[in-house]
Amino acid sequence: MRSPILDYLDEIIEKTAEVTGGAPADYIPELAAADPDRVAIAMCTVSGTVYAVGDAEDLFTIQSMSKPFAYGLAIEQRGLDEVLEHVGVEPSGDAFNELSLDPENGRPLNPMINAGAITTHSLMCTTDPVDRLLTLIGAMVERPVEVDEKVAASEQSEASRNLGLAYLLDAQGVLASPPQDAVSGYIRQCSTSVTVRDLALMAATLANGGVQPNTGERVLGRRTTRQVLSVMASCGMYDAAGDWFTAVGIPAKSGVAGGIIGVLPGQVGLAVFSPRLDAHGNSARGVKMMELLSEDMDLHLMDPGRPARTAVRARHTRRIGEEDATVLVLEGDLELSTIEMIVDGLVSDPPSTRQVVFDLSRVDEVRDVARRTSSNMTTKLLDEGYEVVVVDPDEVLSGFKDSRGREVTWWTPEQLADASS
Repeated sequence: MRSPILDYLDEIIEKTAEVTGGAPADYIPELAAADPDRVAIAMCTVSGTVYAVGDAEDLFTIQSMSKPFAYGLAIEQRGLDEVLEHVGVEPSGDAFNELSLDPENGRPLNPMINAGAITTHSLMCTTDPVDRLLTLIGAMVERPVEVDEKVAASEQSEASRNLGLAYLLDAQGVLASPPQDAVSGYIRQCSTSVTVRDLALMAATLANGGVQPNTGERVLGRRTTRQVLSVMASCGMYDAAGDWFTAVGIPAKSGVAGGIIGVLPGQVGLAVFSPRLDAHGNSARGVKMMELLSEDMDLHLMDPGRPARTAVRARHTRRIGEEDATVLVLEGDLELSTIEMIVDGLVSDPPSTRQVVFDLSRVDEVRDVARRTSSNMTTKLLDEGYEVVVVDPDEVLSGFKDSRGREVTWWTPEQLADASS
């Protein structure tokens, strides 16, 4: 039986067939020769399931969609503070190939325009930054990836503008490698061959906080991923970033070969491909496909839907051993909104028993804010004379103590069941 999600993606391709405006990038010979009628869509959930239709197995070059991942790699290697000394995070409002610099310090305004991406490439502190980036991408897509040497040579033959940018950047003192090396490496980085299925997996890795959904490998740190997505949201679609975010509403990055990736944090990674570009250098049909996907599936970040109501699946009093205990069965992710509801319930309706059991068997993740708040709440419970018991079979709260370093009592689910029998 074929998934209805695949049928829906087919419908998106059909609905956008009339978008024939624009043309493949004509300033790079190999890209200018691309078949303009190729089209594909893929989406990948944070659980690792990929849905792909159209020319989903066709290879094309990643181009500027490599920029977020190179930026993430530079942050992992150099640290965010050092990277920010070389590249800013402000939208430029200019075309992708303009020399958009901060007038006060000479930094490129952001890492998503060419000037910023060339600088970012120079910051990847390895002997072969392209190989390191290919390794990173390969870990995300679960296969080795390579540079398309024909496209790289074609772009190198038309690299005068990027070389000019690099020499000006070098004069500003922001490049960390010689201009010619930075441009040559940047061109090879952009010439990585991928499929739309690969891009969906890469986007889903960002949506999953930097963890590859299928392998469980952390390839980028959580804070690095947050930084990358933030810059994608504000700068990823060049001088069309404002229109994009109001219409589509998800962090995204385009490439002049015709691809676009989109990331809805915590849910899904999207990728589309169609070589004809609009005046901003973004895939004309790809933008329309993304607009439909966002509208149909309620993906806009500013339209999150019904907020979480509670993380408490159940609260009841039961006999445990020789005394009654208050048992709170928690579920889902513990974050700011959900932990606040738990704390409010404990404050407004204090447990009537000496023993308070928190059953985390159904909890998937505990965010830092929830851990801190839980620690402080535990301190108050202990100070009031309660005994706090935690049931945590998946160790989502591993190493937990109250805010004064006091231990709580740890039980397995079997111990809870035995004590209650």
